Amino acid sequence: MTVATTVLDPTDESQPAARQHAPRLDTLAGRRIALLDISKARGDIFLDRLAEHLGEHGAHVERLRKPTFSRPAPADLRQEIATRCDAVIEALAD
Repeated sequence: MTVATTVLDPTDESQPAARQHAPRLDTLAGRRIALLDISKARGDIFLDRLAEHLGEHGAHVERLRKPTFSRPAPADLRQEIATRCDAVIEALAD
């Protein structure tokens, strides 16, 4: 069953952008997953546990970190994730 999802851009909710969801990975085994720490308090704790879980399912984990949570990830970091990884998970925590 497909459920419609609306994703709002926190920088401008007046006109949400229509975006296509990326297809789900068929398996985690052998896939390179980027775990992006956005530099908020305790996000690394969540990512530590998630890295363990992903590793148990055969994923190769790349740990990356934004310089600051208050700005978008720099273009070179986004490019690195896009070229080296099959998927990305961001950690948001306070």
